Amino acid sequence: MSDRRSPSVKRILIPVDASNKSTEALRYAVAIAAMYDAAVHVVQVIGEDSARAIKAGEGDIEQIAADGQSITDTATTMAKEAGVSLSTSVAYGFSPEIKSRHPGSVILDTADEVNADFLVVPREPQSGTPGEVLSKAAEYALLYATQPVLSV
Repeated sequence: MSDRRSPSVKRILIPVDASNKSTEALRYAVAIAAMYDAAVHVVQVIGEDSARAIKAGEGDIEQIAADGQSITDTATTMAKEAGVSLSTSVAYGFSPEIKSRHPGSVILDTADEVNADFLVVPREPQSGTPGEVLSKAAEYALLYATQPVLSV
């Protein structure tokens, strides 16, 4: 008889932006968390244009905040319906001061900070919409993550 053990999943990290693909990936993360009785941590990754606007005190900061609240509300609703514990954070995906900071490194750093043992990352062609920052980050996470990664 073979010894088949289920992987131990305690915390799932899901990076999100303002894309529809992030919402789809969030559904996967919550479903997996429900199957493994795991928690979900959602990190909203702020894109380069938005990060620069916030730092300069310019741009549509209210829209950036509204996008973040919408993401949080959606995640909260999904997690509550599935009976899954949820935590959230926000991170700048770019920094003019720290050249190595990009969405992919932010995902992996956040995974380490929250002790995530599984990642679900949205992956889609970049449309150029300012709120969509994760398309290239998924590839980076697939290449360099020490945790298992599901790219959707």
